[in-house]
Amino acid sequence: MTPPAAAQAAGALMAHRPMLLGLAYRLLGSLHDAEDVLQEAYLRWLDVDRESVAEPRRYLSRVVTRLALDRLRARQAARETYVGPWLPEPVPTDPSPFGPLDTVELRETLSTALLHLLERLTPPERAVYVLHTAFALPYAEIAEVLDRSAADCRQLHHRAVARLADERRRFTAGPAEQRRLLDAFLAAARDGDLARLTELVAADATAWSDGGGRVKAARNPVHGADRIARFFAGVYGRPRPGVRAAPVELNGAPALVLTWPTGVRYTLAATAADGRITGLYLVGNPDKLTRLPG
Repeated sequence: MTPPAAAQAAGALMAHRPMLLGLAYRLLGSLHDAEDVLQEAYLRWLDVDRESVAEPRRYLSRVVTRLALDRLRARQAARETYVGPWLPEPVPTDPSPFGPLDTVELRETLSTALLHLLERLTPPERAVYVLHTAFALPYAEIAEVLDRSAADCRQLHHRAVARLADERRRFTAGPAEQRRLLDAFLAAARDGDLARLTELVAADATAWSDGGGRVKAARNPVHGADRIARFFAGVYGRPRPGVRAAPVELNGAPALVLTWPTGVRYTLAATAADGRITGLYLVGNPDKLTRLPG
């Protein structure tokens, strides 16, 4: 391929890169894997007869989706050996590498909570849900991407929505309320105030900790307000001075970066509804925190 042709191909891909990266990340929950998928898509884009491609964005979306689904299926076996709960890789989104997050749907489909829920879906259900919900693709176009009928894609989306419906009701709070509750929770944890912690957390809340076997983290989800309060008071309460907390936006929502004097870092995000925290997401696996500022 001549240099001008290669530059033209790269330019066409870069024009759609934020959207394609957001698509791959929503399907995989890993920015590292998403970038690998885009690199492979670029190599395929170089080899295709681009004169025959009427809509590059549509063509590239199809390639990225299929490559991401292949990777999603391949890693399911590896996930069985992962130490403790698996959570999505936190991604700073101010500014966003995925392009403008100017709708509620775009932000919500990037959230740690929803990406965690999407792990419950089959790869085809996840693809249809992301393409239709985040990118508003019609079922006829999704059918072309997945080599299925439009009716089949409609049914997959209906099934995905039904499987997620109950849990999605548990994170209805907006960003301002999330930030308020997250800050109040951390303050109570630092003070070891079990009564206040329990008051801030819904009775049926769950906390997930992802250390990947690399740093200290709960090996199993922590359920219930009382157990969550004791867990976080034990981890962050006095006498453990020197833990710094920095407010950030991760995955389109308020979060905290917690840094120990040793340099070990965690991110903490929360979901909330009806004035109480319904879920907490703590990520400490250093392989997932390489994108954090500082």
